[in-house]
Amino acid sequence: MPFPTLDAPEWGTVAAAAAELDVSVKTIRRRISDGTVEARRFGPRLIRVNLTTLRASGRPLQFIGGDAS
Repeated sequence: MPFPTLDAPEWGTVAAAAAELDVSVKTIRRRISDGTVEARRFGPRLIRVNLTTLRASGRPLQFIGGDAS
């Protein structure tokens, strides 16, 4: 019987995360600091961002306006 597949998180660099969202590296670092984006440190300088949770971060916008026509 094969083992069930687990959805492993996809990890990437801070620069890759910034490119994915089209924001600056500084913005990604701010989101890591405030806990919005999950990241892990692998050694003294190596930081990897969980790209799976990065894609789910943010909040949807709700249009509250008048007539669209």
